[in-house]
Amino acid sequence: MSAEKNLPSQLGDSEEKNSYATPALEKGLDVIELLGRQPSGLTKSEISRELKRTVSEIFRMLLCLERRGYIAQVDGERYALTLKLFKLVQEHPPTERLIAEALPVMHQVAHETQQSCHMGIIEGAEVTILAQVNAPTSVGFYVKLGSSVELMEASTGYVILAHQDDEHRSRTLAEWKRLTGSELPSDLPAHLARIKRQGYESRPSYKVRGVTNISYPIFDGRGSAIGALTVPFIQHLDSIANVSEVSASLKKASREISAAIGGRTPGKRQGHTPTPER
Repeated sequence: MSAEKNLPSQLGDSEEKNSYATPALEKGLDVIELLGRQPSGLTKSEISRELKRTVSEIFRMLLCLERRGYIAQVDGERYALTLKLFKLVQEHPPTERLIAEALPVMHQVAHETQQSCHMGIIEGAEVTILAQVNAPTSVGFYVKLGSSVELMEASTGYVILAHQDDEHRSRTLAEWKRLTGSELPSDLPAHLARIKRQGYESRPSYKVRGVTNISYPIFDGRGSAIGALTVPFIQHLDSIANVSEVSASLKKASREISAAIGGRTPGKRQGHTPTPER
């Protein structure tokens, strides 16, 4: 089934809803979304130019957002996002529970494999890292907690997309197109279908040479992926686990986390023990 199945209707719905938009809220959200893509921050005039609004309009938004703690001035006159949005996400009850259930399991994965482990979710056009555990070694590779990676450059993102139900995937892809202004990769449906058949992804990192990303989905109660657990595998000279063993550990861990939050693996009945993979 094509990953783009429901995109036209979803985009139409989005345009209809825009007729009810509130201008002041739109301006504030525009500022937040713009600064979210600019880690070093922007000046008032730069924000005004990017959003095609007057400096006086932007100034009122900046004062409000700064007073509420969503942005702060850095390096003199530049404005940047604070961690308030990230903290709100972490404190949101479903997210808080997901992190609480995942961390002990992730620590076990790191201990068993001697590799770092992280859990990510999709937010807009990016994958955000909600939880991260370092490898218990003196040398290692890890993805920074709270960091964001472009959706189409992350194994975590592809694994979530591949295991979302059609409705959620269509909404996610429509939002990615809206935020990036880009067309979807032509090979995306085939790529997602391949991951879905395998149940996971194991491939060289999209961003770093020498790293193999191994990623498994985390499911909600409807059997749709809400996140993914990933190990950025690096080959130590004295490694205690190879890629296959890390994959097995990660598969078990992702199912434990899914079960802990009331999720279910599609196609698996409650109490059914799956046949071990060869």
